[in-house]
Amino acid sequence: MVMSMLQRKKIKMTVPTLRVQKLGTLGFNKTLMIQKSASRKVLENLRAQNLEKNTGYLFLVEHDPVYTVGIRNKQYNEDEKKFKDIGADFVKTDRGGLITFHGPGQLVAYPVIHLGFFSQKKSIKWYVKQLENSVIDVCYHFKLKANTSDNVGVWIKDSKVAAIGIHASRYVTTHGVALNCNVDLGWFSHIVPCGIPDKGVTSLSKELNRNVTVEETIPVFLNCFQKHFPCNFEYVS
Repeated sequence: MVMSMLQRKKIKMTVPTLRVQKLGTLGFNKTLMIQKSASRKVLENLRAQNLEKNTGYLFLVEHDPVYTVGIRNKQYNEDEKKFKDIGADFVKTDRGGLITFHGPGQLVAYPVIHLGFFSQKKSIKWYVKQLENSVIDVCYHFKLKANTSDNVGVWIKDSKVAAIGIHASRYVTTHGVALNCNVDLGWFSHIVPCGIPDKGVTSLSKELNRNVTVEETIPVFLNCFQKHFPCNFEYVS
């Protein structure tokens, strides 16, 4: 359904409210189901012009060990058994990007939002950039200099500290950003992370030479996210 001019004006005037939910440690497929259900609710509220209600979600989770691939996944068919043998799941997804790992010690944030509430252009490129900027600010909080490159994600020198892969349907987003806090980096040795052979992987803990937990990182991430995606938070248990 195409939005009327009145609807678009209402979106522009409405301060988005995101329901923030910590999911704890959860399997990837279960979290994906939660995202898809939330995505449907966002679209339903948008169509019904229920703009006073929550206008999106932000799920925070640590996953059980899992390797995921994006829509370009044909080359990974033979790897599924190998991953299961080392104790990890393997899931093909509808996000962009190639292969990556999710597991304990990694803060994974899934914003389920309609881009029209944050950007008039509803630009996927803009959205990815804002996610990158949020993580760069997290690193800055920890006195780490992070940067972007021609490859999507956030880097400290030549090592990736956060991977980003998204999906958008009717400008409602799923998937998101995975920030390495104190994750066991050995899991990444079984793959070429994000299909980039000449780059490394790092974590906040490795760079700071101390244990930086997901719980320590969450409030920092939320503050930085809110800076680049102006909104109100409604915390739900």
